[in-house]
Amino acid sequence: MTLLLLGLLAIQQPPTRQPDVIFVPTRESVADDMLQLAKVTSADVVYDLGSGDGRIVMLAAQKYGARGVGIELDPKLVAIARQVAKEGEAEPRVTFINADLFEADISKATVVTIYLSPGVNAKLEPKLRQQLRPGTRIVSHQFPIAKWPPEETKEAEDGTTLYLYRVPPGAP
Repeated sequence: MTLLLLGLLAIQQPPTRQPDVIFVPTRESVADDMLQLAKVTSADVVYDLGSGDGRIVMLAAQKYGARGVGIELDPKLVAIARQVAKEGEAEPRVTFINADLFEADISKATVVTIYLSPGVNAKLEPKLRQQLRPGTRIVSHQFPIAKWPPEETKEAEDGTTLYLYRVPPGAP
């Protein structure tokens, strides 16, 4: 099958289950604020859980030289992200995986970004503490992670709060 045909098949496929949140694009300025808060460098591997159209990992690759991995349940959004990565010549540095963020392996991340909901963040917290190495930075847009106290908070360009977490030694 050609790449175009594979892309069209992905667009026709529905997600394997109902997404936990609706896709709301993160403004580029806010995505940049998130990456700055995490102090992303070219040595980082940035995972965006619920990556939508891939803009956060694209920015991490293009502006900061990081490698990026987007995990997205909706195959239509994965197809869009892959096409944008190709057009933006970021393909070698970014990967988009059509998967459930609760089931995906995120252990290689040095930075994780999320823009989910309070309930999803609470459900995700054990996975973050168990799968990520100590020192991994997590930035949440707008919603805190349950009872986990943030290391730092910052107001984004659009006025929403960004929360920075770091996986502690000996987690969970």
